[in-house]
Amino acid sequence: MKLGIINSAFGQAGMDTATGLGHIARIGFDTVDIFTEAMTISKKEKLLIKRTCEKKNLPIVSVVVVATGLIDFNDPVREFHVARCKKFVDLAAEFGAKNILLVLGEYIWQREVIAPEEQWQWGIETCRELGDYAEKRKVDIALELEPFRLSLLNNVAEMVRFVDECKHPRVKANIDISHLVLSDTSPAELKKLKGKAIHVHLSDCDGKVHGDLPPGRGVVKFAPYLQAIKELEIDGVVSIELEYAPDPKRIVQWVEEAYCETAKLMELTGLRG
Repeated sequence: MKLGIINSAFGQAGMDTATGLGHIARIGFDTVDIFTEAMTISKKEKLLIKRTCEKKNLPIVSVVVVATGLIDFNDPVREFHVARCKKFVDLAAEFGAKNILLVLGEYIWQREVIAPEEQWQWGIETCRELGDYAEKRKVDIALELEPFRLSLLNNVAEMVRFVDECKHPRVKANIDISHLVLSDTSPAELKKLKGKAIHVHLSDCDGKVHGDLPPGRGVVKFAPYLQAIKELEIDGVVSIELEYAPDPKRIVQWVEEAYCETAKLMELTGLRG
């Protein structure tokens, strides 16, 4: 697998897009995932991203989108978010990316007012529609497992159930290692995602709350998870996800640390190649 990073690490620290991509290439990453807004991104910004990545020999693999409205109980809201996600599929295709990384939402009102089965079905329907559209653009959809109590996809069993019920060749799973730890998921459970996972996120955490830290700054034991991922034989990327560096002025060192530690981990398990 290749080693990448989501460029939001630099964007959230206030660094401009081109400079951030330049650091990603210089540090040694194989690929990059792009965090942006497909509905409002300008032609100038798209061209900047595309040309910078081409110049730096930095392939774009994924485009990230959070679309909680895909499971909203209002028809017009779901329709808007389907249209919005199609814009991300278009953007991914324009960038030559393999997938959009899609984050679904949470069950509303503690699963009490609206039957959770209805929200689940809305998710299936909207993802099938997106899968049909993505097929035309030759782009995959990687669903992210979120470890929060009311998240629609908050454990491996629910992810497997969703992918199986969706029954669309373009709709698959993303594996986020720190999210697995936070959802009390053992490495052994990853075998259930054989043939269903296409992308990986890697970050550390304190074992209690969402953290997105560089490896070694938390409690995650990465080796068993990386070995389990290796056994899945995914033809994809391990992308580092870093959010909200404690000192934005030292974001470059923060990313360099994450790169070095992740590269070591992937080398130890023979995963990078």
